Amino acid sequence: MSAPATIRVMVIDDSSVVRQLVQQLLAQTADIRVIGTAPDPVFALRKMQQEWPDVILLDIEMPRMDGITFLRQIMATRPTPVIMCSARAGGTGGVTAEALAAGAVAVIARPQLGVRDFLHEAVAELATAIRAAALTGHGARGAAEGFTSGAAQATRPVSPVLKLRPVKAAAPEMLHDAGWAAVLQRHTADAVLPAPGLEDGYRPPTARIVAIGASTGGPQALERVLKPLDRRCPGIVVVQHMPQRFTRSFAERLHRISGAEVKEAEHLDLVLPGRVLIAPGGKHLVLRRDGQQYYVETLDGPLVSRHKPSVDVLFRSAAKAAGSNAVGIIMTGMGDDGARGMREMADCGAATYAQDEASSVVFGMPKEAIHMGGVGDVLPLDHISAVIEQYASREPQ
Repeated sequence: MSAPATIRVMVIDDSSVVRQLVQQLLAQTADIRVIGTAPDPVFALRKMQQEWPDVILLDIEMPRMDGITFLRQIMATRPTPVIMCSARAGGTGGVTAEALAAGAVAVIARPQLGVRDFLHEAVAELATAIRAAALTGHGARGAAEGFTSGAAQATRPVSPVLKLRPVKAAAPEMLHDAGWAAVLQRHTADAVLPAPGLEDGYRPPTARIVAIGASTGGPQALERVLKPLDRRCPGIVVVQHMPQRFTRSFAERLHRISGAEVKEAEHLDLVLPGRVLIAPGGKHLVLRRDGQQYYVETLDGPLVSRHKPSVDVLFRSAAKAAGSNAVGIIMTGMGDDGARGMREMADCGAATYAQDEASSVVFGMPKEAIHMGGVGDVLPLDHISAVIEQYASREPQ
């Protein structure tokens, strides 16, 4: 997966100063082209229907339609990477959390005063953020047709809030710096743990372990999957692409609505029946086995498939630790994180499932896993809870 040769950007902001300045600054780059600007989403949509952007730079407070509402519409009709850039952004709550939950790939907190100086100083980081966002856009489905004014149902928190670090001189050559090279460098799960070997695969019978991976649309999808479960469900480990500081509150919300125990995973937590462990933002989640007991490690390391936590890392660890006692489920999301890991789980004898296209906000991750040959069955979202429950009552094979 690679970024487009030229990344097309739409800038939507009710400040004419911001629109003009961002367009001028990004014109310095060889690989980013601002295809249009608009003072609000209604104007923007008219332009976007003529040429759809690869990345949208979006304000929050605007006339006629606010940015959060527009973001939800985009995620419901034609999922496209969106960077929110607003003076209202920042911190872990309020509109920042709402924007991430609605599907923003990043949120940039800009100052209320001195925005001109801020953009001049931070343009290199802004360009890097746009390039990183463009990399997440492959695998999105949908079309511009069908865009409505109603609120969308799907959400996606995935990436950190970006507090851009100003640089002294935003010269054009700085817009292709080593920081962007690090984003482009794509690591596989090999960077965190070795691939399954001959010693892995069909394991002596033990409790079933369920590993779930999700991204765009995942928070609401996970709510629907986990809500019907109770303390009799198998142990579950989850990677949902979500930034640091948000996974704990996400796990707490899931715990309140589910009959199972749901918590943000901590290093060396046991994986037990009736317990759901959510990978903490900024850490990889690795399943381990000690005799008949499973536990998790939370590890640092590079981005894998451009994510941390990475579904590929979790799925590979499940293949190695649980083998044929594992169940893998890949759900709605942009990109291909988890496709390789699911194939490794299938090769080690695990039961594997993918959410179907009709119920996915973005069919990217499930589609890539299917294409890679690692999916045993494709299911509507509303059938996934029942599949998980059946492994609670089934004797190990």
